[in-house]
Amino acid sequence: MANASYVDQLNAERTEKIRAMLRTLPTACSDFINSIAMTTSVLTRMAYTIDLQTFCGYATKELPYFSDKLPENWTDLDLSHFTARDLNGYADYLTLYYKESDIGETVEQQKILRNHECGVMRKLSSLRSFFDYLFKAERISGNVAALVSLPKLHEKPILHLVGTEVERLLNVAEDGFDLTETQQKFHAHTRKRDYAILMLFLGTGIRVSECVGIDITDLDFANNAVLVTRKGGNQVILYYPQEVADALNAYIIDRKQIKAAEKKDENALFLSLQKKRISQRAVQLMVKKYCSIAVPLKKRMSPHKLRSTYATRLYHETEDIYLVADALGHADVNTTRRHYAAMSDQRRREAAQNVHLPKKNEE
Repeated sequence: MANASYVDQLNAERTEKIRAMLRTLPTACSDFINSIAMTTSVLTRMAYTIDLQTFCGYATKELPYFSDKLPENWTDLDLSHFTARDLNGYADYLTLYYKESDIGETVEQQKILRNHECGVMRKLSSLRSFFDYLFKAERISGNVAALVSLPKLHEKPILHLVGTEVERLLNVAEDGFDLTETQQKFHAHTRKRDYAILMLFLGTGIRVSECVGIDITDLDFANNAVLVTRKGGNQVILYYPQEVADALNAYIIDRKQIKAAEKKDENALFLSLQKKRISQRAVQLMVKKYCSIAVPLKKRMSPHKLRSTYATRLYHETEDIYLVADALGHADVNTTRRHYAAMSDQRRREAAQNVHLPKKNEE
């Protein structure tokens, strides 16, 4: 697939992973995934498959009826044995469990996994959809998953950069101040790339998956525009301010001097030090590295938080929620509301200044 686009290559790899996982799961899981193939993206189907794999792992480890049955041999009759009590136990299991061990791996080496409210909600929702499919197809007599309550989600303030924090972050990325000696050596080779990536996040609200998928030919320097592929596979043109254009122009000069290690990556805009298309994980670690220096009190900074920074700043400047929703690629404008719901420190100060209380009488 040397001539295929990055997104096509990624979807092909994900499809192969889905097929490999489904071979270890009940036939009903394959039928369910196939039933939604025309209405969902590959990424969505992969998420469903992983969730079903996690559920089957829970059943074989925690439920006596399934302890001596391989999931790939489960029949519809086996699936009808699940009770609401079993599924409530699964909800509790999701808060702390161990990843399936690799060959030769000891218990101490197994990876501990935890899900918070959103993670538990998603996995239970996947299970509901699966059992709903089985029920509607008359393969089981009832949808027991519908009897299980979903966790209540508690709204959390959106973490984003405010005030001079953006400037500090960009200064650290550009100058490399306070990086370790080892980090300084890498920074000499990645400074322009890292700065351009951060500017893209802060200047367009781009997703990390969209960022790593950009090819050199997706850039239109004449119009300060970039073609990106959204989560659902649709392509849109994003426009960026001149500051972002300057960062990209500075980086592209160096990028064109680098020969990619593999033919499939020769058109990739952002390359790793191994001269391959940079991964989402590498970008996440890069953002975390610079943010830990620039804003050490904000421990959970990530590319998505920089996206929230863009959304919040754009809304505060325009007060146009529909513009923000369109810029972020949100199909539902209500999703966008969370990006500016949190008040900034400046607004809190304004609130304090507008509340007048009677002064204490001096004796």
